[in-house]
Amino acid sequence: MLVGSVFGIILYGWLVYSFPIIVLQATAFVAAAGVLGILAWIGWTMATTPPPEPIEFETPATTGSEEAAEKPAAEGETTKPKTQS
Repeated sequence: MLVGSVFGIILYGWLVYSFPIIVLQATAFVAAAGVLGILAWIGWTMATTPPPEPIEFETPATTGSEEAAEKPAAEGETTKPKTQS
């Protein structure tokens, strides 16, 4: 890969100095076509992908006594029994 990349750089440099207008025009066209092609692919994917299913959260039914048993008292806090008035 290293040798191929260095060879590609040298070849591109030689082509730019030998045929500057044609090579630069081709380079600009390939760069613009690549970017626009990626944008078209993203747009096609967004247009043809169905929307995801809605997420439904299930909450377990709890009673007051179960909630009190699940929540430990914080430090320094004491639990007071409920009194009916």
